Amino acid sequence: MIKQIFRYREILLVIIIAVLLAVFSTRAPGFARPGNLSNIFNDTSILIILALGQMTVILTKSIDLSVAANVAFTGMAVGMLNASYPDLPLPLIVLVALSIGAILGALNGLFVWKLNIPSIVVTLGTLTIYRGMAFVLSGGAWVNAHQMSEPFLQTPRQLFLGLPVLGWIAIIIVAVMYLVMSRTFLGRAIYASGGNPTAAVYAGIDVGRTRFFAFVISGTLAGLCGYLWVSRYAVAYVDIAAGFELDSVAACVIGGISTLGGIGSVAGAVLGALFLGVIKNALPVINISPFSQMAISGGVIIAAVIFNARQERRRGRIILRDRGASEQIEVAA
Repeated sequence: MIKQIFRYREILLVIIIAVLLAVFSTRAPGFARPGNLSNIFNDTSILIILALGQMTVILTKSIDLSVAANVAFTGMAVGMLNASYPDLPLPLIVLVALSIGAILGALNGLFVWKLNIPSIVVTLGTLTIYRGMAFVLSGGAWVNAHQMSEPFLQTPRQLFLGLPVLGWIAIIIVAVMYLVMSRTFLGRAIYASGGNPTAAVYAGIDVGRTRFFAFVISGTLAGLCGYLWVSRYAVAYVDIAAGFELDSVAACVIGGISTLGGIGSVAGAVLGALFLGVIKNALPVINISPFSQMAISGGVIIAAVIFNARQERRRGRIILRDRGASEQIEVAA
């Protein structure tokens, strides 16, 4: 029974998160109350969306380090757009955010696909470029709450069934990504492209094009987060979401998405993000210093990587053992 729990990362994470909530509740009464849990989920919603985009890229054996810079540029662009044209309908502004994010993601995908440049090199470069673009666009100035329209600011904050619209957007994105990854050809192609690129080619899958679409998905979700971030915190500036590129990767790694590609799930990415959300909300409450928080988060990431590596080695030994058994049967026959 215990071995089965450790085999399924999602079940293990649910147990760990429940234990953490119980432990933190002993230090901070009320931490596990429904209202506070709703706040934690709402605070983590943007990271959940970013982690799902990052997941699609990592599954193809790539990585996108530019997601936070994408959020910054898109958030600055739509914030300035709303400040200059406050009468623009919100759906149009959201569409602009999605389009800008998709274009930035497509640029990453084209470099990886057509020029065959390693994704870590491409996105490390575009991380700096997109942040620089945000600075050039704004001239280093901020867009503050009083410059933004009420619908722009208030829509994601409106409560629906006890949860802000921001949280419901995250839930909808989770559902859509689950359907894409489990019920569509693109989802199966993403898994195949990272799990076994050679077999994917023989199956008629264009691995390069699949990676391109993975970056487009990641960029589109980052563009959406650009608007959500600015409306959530009522400010747009160049350093929006600084460090979130690493948080999105950490959420995926903690959730069991293999950095070698082809292994992982939507549930794992969501639970990895929620795990980080619980940690980041709890540590300040129990008076843990910011430096200790960074050390704890880093330790958790290293532990998750080690756990993933051991799981993958064990899986490899099982495959070899099964293959050896089948060969012995053939010889005996």
